[in-house]
Amino acid sequence: MQKDHHSSEKLVRVLARGDVLALAFGAMVGWGWIVLTGGIIEDAGSLGGIIAFFLGGLAILLIGLTYAELASAMPKVGGEHAYSYRAMGHLPSFICTWAIILGYLSVVSFESVALPTVIQNLIPGYSVGHMWNIAGWEVKATWVAVGMCGSLIMMAINYVGIRTAALLQKMVIILILVAGVLFMTGALFEGEVSNMTPLFSQAESGATAGILSVLVLVPFLFVGFDVIPQAAEEINLPYRSIGKVLIISVVLAVAWYSMIILATSMALDEKALSESLLSVPSAMQALFNTPWAEKLMILAGIAGIITSWNAFYIGGSRAIYALAHAGMLPAVFSKLHPKYKTPTNAILLMGLLSSAAPLFGRPAMVWIVEAGGLGIVIAYLFVSLSFVILRIREPDMPRPFRIRYGKTCGVIATVLSFALGCLYLPGSPSALTGIEWAIFLFWALIGIAMYIFSRKKYGVDYSDSAMRSAS
Repeated sequence: MQKDHHSSEKLVRVLARGDVLALAFGAMVGWGWIVLTGGIIEDAGSLGGIIAFFLGGLAILLIGLTYAELASAMPKVGGEHAYSYRAMGHLPSFICTWAIILGYLSVVSFESVALPTVIQNLIPGYSVGHMWNIAGWEVKATWVAVGMCGSLIMMAINYVGIRTAALLQKMVIILILVAGVLFMTGALFEGEVSNMTPLFSQAESGATAGILSVLVLVPFLFVGFDVIPQAAEEINLPYRSIGKVLIISVVLAVAWYSMIILATSMALDEKALSESLLSVPSAMQALFNTPWAEKLMILAGIAGIITSWNAFYIGGSRAIYALAHAGMLPAVFSKLHPKYKTPTNAILLMGLLSSAAPLFGRPAMVWIVEAGGLGIVIAYLFVSLSFVILRIREPDMPRPFRIRYGKTCGVIATVLSFALGCLYLPGSPSALTGIEWAIFLFWALIGIAMYIFSRKKYGVDYSDSAMRSAS
């Protein structure tokens, strides 16, 4: 008989409504709005960028509705794992969860590269100590050290308990909101509508191609609402409320990104935009005409790094824990700390992998984002399919948060997820590059090896007992 390798310890329900909203919203806003807004406006135009975010936000909202219903019906750790297992079984569940783990790792790795990048804007010239060149970019020792230290600090915060991580999340979100309100207010009073031209991309490829180039960023920028289902067993709310908070977080994120694009395009004309290294801080300085304004926005960007980093340490470690708890990964990753009730080894693994990202320099930021985005979309597709399957096969399953026209919404969410996935394929204007495919395929090979090992050691029956024990 297979020996039970589950920990006798359990996760504890401690997250209140504000904790959950801060967790999801902070995960979605992150640092991307600081570093990518200028490129979005240049690629798609000011109005084109906003339209792309509304279209992408609508797709994410429909996908989020399927998550909201499933999260309220199955409030279990490792959300995607639970939904896809119940709907489609062992292997699809592993593929779905392994794909979203790549997405989470891409975010925490992105942040470990983003932190030393933004520090460079606060302390010019701090980056010294040549190590090597990657893709024409010089990797320097102090730059790498900042990224690694940041990752290890975030790992330590998550190691000592989700209460500490949730408190940090709420405190840092306040700085982001204050800076954001000042920025948007300044744009309304000091910005110029004439600066918004061109409204759409002027490239030969046309306005549609510009909008598509922004849409491919949407899965990466909006990933974060799904952290709520990952930590479902640690949320102390009525199950129906879990679904409501998830949807509210998506709506807030769509509004945030759209307003940031609008304010930036009103503050900077086309020439100023092309000359700025970080467009949002430059726009803030242009609106208030004082150096402190730019510094405040950079600090808000650092705050975004922290909120996103923090949230995805939580989400990624819980997804790894869920797979290990079900016998789909080695049992060592299902260990919970006896005092802190955190999946310690899963958190340590996240910290180790993300701390290595700065060694690959700034180009790694783009490679990791794109490869991780495909993993996120694959998970969205599996969850949407699981939603449709369970609506058909188990129509009477208790669903505290039940959406109207569920089957129709589920089918549309599935089609949209598939369409987002196609944006990454060869032939698309935003197709993955060779090195991005290499990262994705390398992750897939690791997953195949892990799956075969765990299947031989634990079998598939073990997963059934794990899912029952979590009910």
